[in-house]
Amino acid sequence: MADSSPRTTAGIGRNDTDHRQPDRKLAASKRRRHAMTATRALHARSLSDPEGFWAEQARRIDWETPFETVLDDSRAPFTRWFVGGRTNLCHNAVDRHLAARADQPALIYVSTETGQHRTYSYAELHDEVNRMAAILQQLGVVKGDRVLIYMPMIPEAAFAMLACARIGAIHSVVFGGFASVSLAARIDDAQPRVIVSADAGSRGGKVVPYKPLLDEAVNLAAHKPERVLLVDRQLAPMALTAGRDQDYAAWRERVGAARVPCVWLESSEPSYVLYTSGTTGKPKGVQRDTGGYAVALAASMDYIFCGKAGDTMFSSSDIGWVVGHSYIVYGPLLAGMATLMYEGTPVRPDGGILWQLVEQYRVNIMFSAPTAIRVLKKQDPAWLTRYDLSSLRLLFLAGEPLDEPTADWIQQGIGKPVVDNYWQTETGWPIIAIQRGIDPLPAKLGSPGVPVYGYDLKIVDEATGAECPPGQKGVVAIDGPLPPGCMSTVWGDDDRFVKTYWTGVPGRRCYSTFDWGVQDEDGYIFILGRTDDVINVAGHRLGTREIEESISSHAAVAEVAVVGVHDALKGQVAMAFAIVRDAGRIATQADRIALEGEVLKTVDRQLGAVARPARVFFVNALPKTRSGKLLRRAMQAVAEGRDPGDLTTIEDPTALAQLQEAMQG
Repeated sequence: MADSSPRTTAGIGRNDTDHRQPDRKLAASKRRRHAMTATRALHARSLSDPEGFWAEQARRIDWETPFETVLDDSRAPFTRWFVGGRTNLCHNAVDRHLAARADQPALIYVSTETGQHRTYSYAELHDEVNRMAAILQQLGVVKGDRVLIYMPMIPEAAFAMLACARIGAIHSVVFGGFASVSLAARIDDAQPRVIVSADAGSRGGKVVPYKPLLDEAVNLAAHKPERVLLVDRQLAPMALTAGRDQDYAAWRERVGAARVPCVWLESSEPSYVLYTSGTTGKPKGVQRDTGGYAVALAASMDYIFCGKAGDTMFSSSDIGWVVGHSYIVYGPLLAGMATLMYEGTPVRPDGGILWQLVEQYRVNIMFSAPTAIRVLKKQDPAWLTRYDLSSLRLLFLAGEPLDEPTADWIQQGIGKPVVDNYWQTETGWPIIAIQRGIDPLPAKLGSPGVPVYGYDLKIVDEATGAECPPGQKGVVAIDGPLPPGCMSTVWGDDDRFVKTYWTGVPGRRCYSTFDWGVQDEDGYIFILGRTDDVINVAGHRLGTREIEESISSHAAVAEVAVVGVHDALKGQVAMAFAIVRDAGRIATQADRIALEGEVLKTVDRQLGAVARPARVFFVNALPKTRSGKLLRRAMQAVAEGRDPGDLTTIEDPTALAQLQEAMQG
């Protein structure tokens, strides 16, 4: 009788035939169908029965008082979730884990800038947060007061955020090192009673004094904080203002082993205000609620990020941005995980530092930005395989569109799944993603995935508001109500919230993301860039993202930005500014001309002559905000010979000068 046992593949060589291959393909196809069915079923249920769905998710956190109503949309778009329920973010992130995991790592701090590192257990984190809460109370902070946090990436910054949540204060974190004028505008808008800051931060080995920037901002601001609490890192001298400035170390000693009870907040009461990066004019403060945010983050840690209690998560962002709020501080701690807080760059002391941290701290989930990966593309690829990454399960990338060449490069380099996801400061957690914790769909390079549960996402025509069929570009919009965790309003300006986000699509009351997108036949969404980043070339509307992705596919290009520049004949033409991987490739003017020709041919071949940029200029740096977003409007102004305007958010002020030099050369 023939052997009926399953055949192994151990002896199958290059020329052997694996007769199971059709079975493999069939099984893979079934898995994909099952994943799509499971993901769509959960999404459909979240929209058809939002009360039932979100009531289940609310069991993931503790409630001091049960909520009476899951959803109140009677004053749309001012949606309220878990009405009447009282909870506390700090309790859910720290206190409730003490019984089961007091000795487990909670906060891992590493600074390659100062050479410092420390791991805090949940019990130790609880102690430090209580001390900070006691200090803030002693300085006069009560429920509803604002506390502005202007800090480098040090543990005291996380202590301050959690302490505010503990006592019911509203924190407003401003990216450390932000320019004085911009900081002053945020002080005037938030009107904090206390500011928490430090003597200095450090980036790339260069000390950035914070205190002089803060002093100037307070002088410029009409609102004057009552107290400024300062952490002295001994990095830069500090001149203290008598009566106003307070030393954190002295206060920490004074309050000792203080214990401060949690202040329970009604679910819709604000937890924090976070100003969107790159804002011009009056700052736009995204106001977040308490209960909805806690529930949304807790669910996302499971459904999207596959984080489990006891895991370690490393988000290489900053607490000054929304990723830092959601997935450095609150999300991992809500899930009972350890979170790694990193002060440093992706390339110092070398291009392998991120992967060294993964090995050293056995990181399971990593979250970074495409910008960081593109920086690493310029490093020796050997760094990707030098360290033991066996603990790492998933690498998530967000913050800007992830181009196919970058996604493919890092996925092949580290041999781990790379998961794109798309969201905004306003939403607080992903809108579009491959929801790995439900049933992972296969990824499609160039797409962040499919709409996440809770989001009634549509691609709509900008002129009519009608839904676009698959393959047709439109505005990415969300029919209300927005799910829990999204912004509840603009701080202090309800009218601005309505006018900015809910009136942009004709004939439709929906939230506009201000991004172009297209949906394919399988329901995957592709983000094509901002609605104001459209180039109209002789009547042809072209998204900068499409051209950038084409240029990025050239092997010599590490990073690129495309802007539309005024042209008397065509209305606009595309102009590209690119960074090459190897500067030796363009050592002479002849080299530059030759490479420019190759790049233009690449665009011709992939998108057609209509999308070909008028010029490709090679530079050493692109102008970006400190959060890594390209300053496209400033680039466009320089290309057109205009004043680039307010540059207080720019990371490297010399980058615009490089653009000018490249064009003149």
